[in-house]
Amino acid sequence: PVSGVSVAAQPPGGQVVEGDRLVLGCSVAAGTGPLSFSWHRQGSAAPLATGPRYELRNAQHRDSGRYHCTATNSGTAADSPPLWVTVLGEQDPPASGAPH
Repeated sequence: PVSGVSVAAQPPGGQVVEGDRLVLGCSVAAGTGPLSFSWHRQGSAAPLATGPRYELRNAQHRDSGRYHCTATNSGTAADSPPLWVTVLGEQDPPASGAPH
């Protein structure tokens, strides 16, 4: 079984300026055997990525949202609590910007 799944963000708090890099790391407090990780974003059915790290090299406004990782080993899976990622613009976007 897997327990104590958590996500850590770099920069801390999941706040990143547009165009900068954001790295998310998934860790487990307890888990035996080989672990596999997948990354998910609220509203997206398919996993974003697999592996213990997820990197946004060039963060954009559309990348803001709730992310979580899932840790799986030998048939049992556990989700981390969601982490809010906020991408801050260098200036406020125009009113005609992307819909939210």
